[in-house]
Amino acid sequence: QVQLVESGGGLVQPGGSLILSCAASGSIFSIYNMGWYRQGPGQQRELVAAITRSGATSYADSVKGRFTISRDNAKNTAYLHMNSLKPEDTAVYYCKYEVQVAYTSATSSYWGQGTQVTVSS
Repeated sequence: QVQLVESGGGLVQPGGSLILSCAASGSIFSIYNMGWYRQGPGQQRELVAAITRSGATSYADSVKGRFTISRDNAKNTAYLHMNSLKPEDTAVYYCKYEVQVAYTSATSSYWGQGTQVTVSS
């Protein structure tokens, strides 16, 4: 009933910037927490940034000061602004939303399909 579609990944030079978007569609009553995760080559998936419905944010130490998560509740969309990108930021980035599906009382997590970010000269 809910689908998350990511966009914005690509190849960038070190020091460059990218903006990732994650738009949810379907039978959505409300989206609570939104998060961005990444999984680099040979690594486990890790939480990069998260934002609550009220706008409180948190970041992994590795991206603090460089990445900014934001959300547009009216559009059911989250963004990840990535600046000063480093080669070690290379990963598949996934969004994950905590969603209350319309006409249900339960909250479920949904994942985006992933978008590749490659930082290389």
